[in-house]
Amino acid sequence: RNDASPHRVPRRDRYRLQLRPHNPYHKTPGVKDLVYLEPSPGFCEKNPRLGIPGTHGRASNDTSIGVDGCDLMCCGRGYRTETMFVVERCN
Repeated sequence: RNDASPHRVPRRDRYRLQLRPHNPYHKTPGVKDLVYLEPSPGFCEKNPRLGIPGTHGRASNDTSIGVDGCDLMCCGRGYRTETMFVVERCN
């Protein structure tokens, strides 16, 4: 996630273009920090132009705190739980 990454807003200066912090209470980015000049596109909704498939209808893991978890994939829409019983042959 890039929520904690600094986001910079361009500001016109008399002599050059300066960057000012989106949130002045965040620390100044270091030499190796990635600075975003514009917000990243949302991944919840489908956007064919950008190649974003969206998350609607995809399977998620409601107990996971990773990228497959519902906290990220459900995008606040809620989810439907399905229980599946799978019978497999043992070797």
